[in-house]
Parts: sequence; C-alpha cells; structure tokens
Amino acid sequence: MALAAVLSLVACSGDSTPAPDAPPVAKVAADPVDGAKDISPATPFKVTVAQGALTEVNLVDAEGKAVKGELAPDRLSWTSTGKLAFEKSYTWTGKATGTDNKPVEAKGGFTTLKPGKLIRATVNPTDNAVVGIAMPIKVEFDAKIKDKAAAEKALSVETTPKVEGAWAWLNDREVHYRPEKYWPANTKIKVRADLFAVPYGDGNFGRADVSTQFSIGRAQIVKAHTPSHKLVVQRDGQTVATYPASYGKDGNKDLNTPNGTYIVMQKNPVEKMDNPKYGYTNVMKKWAVRISNHGEFIHENNDNAANIGRANTSHGCANLLEADAKRFFDSALVGDPVEVTGSAGTIAPQYDVYDWQLTWNQWLSKSALR
Repeated sequence: MALAAVLSLVACSGDSTPAPDAPPVAKVAADPVDGAKDISPATPFKVTVAQGALTEVNLVDAEGKAVKGELAPDRLSWTSTGKLAFEKSYTWTGKATGTDNKPVEAKGGFTTLKPGKLIRATVNPTDNAVVGIAMPIKVEFDAKIKDKAAAEKALSVETTPKVEGAWAWLNDREVHYRPEKYWPANTKIKVRADLFAVPYGDGNFGRADVSTQFSIGRAQIVKAHTPSHKLVVQRDGQTVATYPASYGKDGNKDLNTPNGTYIVMQKNPVEKMDNPKYGYTNVMKKWAVRISNHGEFIHENNDNAANIGRANTSHGCANLLEADAKRFFDSALVGDPVEVTGSAGTIAPQYDVYDWQLTWNQWLSKSALR
C-alpha cells in the first residue's frame, strides 16, 4: 500500500509553473523608419498597424511642437497633415491594441534634409484681381530653376468655365500660363503652385506653396492699325470708341510702333518719358498705359496734336489727345490685348509681355513636360 501511494503521488504531480503569455500580435510600423535621415519634408509621415488598431499617435519636433495628423477611419493608419520643416529632427510615439486585446507601444524618430537653397516663388495676378482677357498667369522664382519639369508638375490651374491652356518657360526664372485664344469674359481662375520642398536640382528646393484666385473682366480688345491713324476699342464684340492717334515713325525701324499683340501692363496718371538718344529726358506725359517693356505706351501728347489722326510721328508710342487719353485710360484693364498691325516693323518676342507674339505651337514647345 505504501508503494501504491507513492505511485499515485507521482502520477498526480507535474510542473506547476504557469505557461508564459503569448506576445502581443499587433505590429506597428512607421515610414520613414526609425533613424532615417535626409527625408524630404514634403513626404508625409505615416504609422500603420497590422493585426490591431491604432489608439494614439503623436509626432513632435525637437522643440516639442506637435505636428497635426489624421487617423484613418479604420484605425489602421495615421498620416501627418501638418507641414514638416527642413533640417529638423522629429520623434513619434504610438499606441495600438491588437486583435488579441493586448496593448502595444512604439516610438521612433527621423531627420529631414538640409537644402542647398530655398527658392521663393510669387504668382501673378494677385488674389481677387480683375484683369483683361489676354492676361497670362505668371509664376516667378527668385533664382534659376534647373529642374523645370519638377516645378511645372507642381502647378495647376482651375477655371470656370473650363478653358484649356498650357505653361511655357520664358526664361530660367519665369513660367507663364495662357490659353490658345483669349480668356472668355468673366472666367474665374484658381492657381495652385504646390512648390514647398519641390526639388529644383543642384540641392535647391521650393520654399513655400503659393496660390491665387482672380477673375477675367469684360472682353476688351484694342485695335491699333497704324496706317489708319486711329485707335479702336472693341468691347464684347462691339466698337465702343475710336480715337485719332499718331503712331511711331514708319520710316525708322527704331521708332515705329512694331506689329504684334501686346497687353496693358501698367497704368500711370503721369509717366516720365526718357530717350536721350533722341534728345529728350524727363518729359512728363499724362494717362500713360504701358503695353511693352520695349518702351511702348498709349498716352496723352497734346504737344503732337497737329499730327494726331493725320500722321505717324512719335518715337513708338501711340499718342492721343488728352481727353481721349483719359477716356481710354479709364476704360483699360491690365491684361487687355493691344493688337498692332500695319506697321513697317516687327520686334522679336523678347520684351515683356510677349506671350501673345508666339504661335500656339511655339508656346507649347516651351513647356518642360513636352
């Protein structure tokens, strides 16, 4: 009986150490990974979880400033929505609950890249402007852009009604957008240039996003047929004014009013005119409407009244009588087209704003994406 008791005791005894708990099944991962360096600040930071759901994620910079983010409705991911900065260190912490109801915590950090140079961009027209039907959209950079394709991909234009157009690089620091024909009257236009952290080449990047929204006004076109000695203003398809004019001297290629489609660039009640080569400086003229950086204006010149409407005797500008110049000045919008025809000469498309001196095929060829 003693032996039986011993056997019974042996049979009923065993290892009394409890079995270890299984590890949590939730797996938390981050992109960029912990310790990553030279990350573009344009790249959103993302945390994901497998076999579980995220309950909390926090991303902060070295000063402890939080970066905004958004948890997906299914709680399987969290993505930063706030802007990151160049040359900054970021740390993150996260919590999740697995499908086994066990909690998991994770953390990490990364560093954004140091740019060679941050290039600033501006966009024109400015917010809420009302401009003429030939007004191009201009994005101008404060340094040369090497990777123009990267910059152009970041640009977008939305119009109401829909109008097709294209970007063209006029030089290494300036890209314009225009439609094939003039904008329809009253078009609403929104422009976005999402240029922050766009790589421009040579280690340089975009400094910031820029945007604008503006409107096209009534459809006014100025017709300047130089042999007619008249300036004709058409609005919404109807002739609304005809002014006697004197254009540039036809017999001198340096003084004629050159053929081409220009735009109203600037309006000044008084403009100082200088041309030392032809013997005048500091000549003040009223109601000056600039149409080209080559030097052409439409302005008052009562000193030339005897020739206005009769002969072309100016040094390239369109001279009007004072009362007519004032009426035209008041009617003009920046961006109105001025179509010069019949002149003895034409200048190369090089002076601002020469967008409409290019054919549509020439314009398309200046895109960095074609």
